[in-house]
Amino acid sequence: MAAIQYYDVIKKPVITERTMEEMALKRYTFYVHPEANKIQIREAVEKMFEGAKVEFVHTMNLKGKARRRGRSIGYTSAKKKAIVQLKAESIEIELFQGI
Repeated sequence: MAAIQYYDVIKKPVITERTMEEMALKRYTFYVHPEANKIQIREAVEKMFEGAKVEFVHTMNLKGKARRRGRSIGYTSAKKKAIVQLKAESIEIELFQGI
């Protein structure tokens, strides 16, 4: 398998009421590449968002949900989610300004 580049690690942000409230605490949630580890996620956030300094990263694997098509049961693809906490002296990620 090819090495994962930092711009391939973060897929998209997770936008929910809870994650929007956690942004006040400098805690951001992203869907990430399923094979990315915490070190790669930390480096990707610090490179993609200038001035962001990561304190810690929590990750979780989400199983696919069961979906039916007639008699057969299929599953949506599995995802990996990362919660990134920035340091107090770090600048905020201006990802959702105006929402």
